[in-house]
Amino acid sequence: MKATFAALLLAGASATVFAQASPAGLWKTIDDETKQEKSLVRITDNAGVLTGKIEKLTDPAKQDATCDKCSDARKDQKILGMTIIEGVKKAAGEDYWDGGTILDPNNGKVYKVRMTPADGGKKLDVRGYIGAPLLGRTQTWIRVE
Repeated sequence: MKATFAALLLAGASATVFAQASPAGLWKTIDDETKQEKSLVRITDNAGVLTGKIEKLTDPAKQDATCDKCSDARKDQKILGMTIIEGVKKAAGEDYWDGGTILDPNNGKVYKVRMTPADGGKKLDVRGYIGAPLLGRTQTWIRVE
């Protein structure tokens, strides 16, 4: 009986750790230049496909900012509430998610994206790139929930 209880407890703990290793959740983004918190992005998993929306902008002056540099359907839309990550899926047999895109609302450009959980799921390395992952830059986001 004790062995069964211990096994169930261990299995539950393992499931929690695995769930935390997914990019799904609320993430704090950090500005590359100032190293200050920039926004909160909520990444959701819908049948294995991840999307991410800006849930909060930390700069009070940017609450009504629009994506004036966007060239797609998001042109002149409010950045707050905007979907910036689309179509990301777990790479088969790998520890990262990719195959989708990420929008940088500052310049309106859309990049391919690769997301890799780090530090036991407490951090997320988000790499935006053109062509191959080698040609891009990585931001580390911090899990809020």
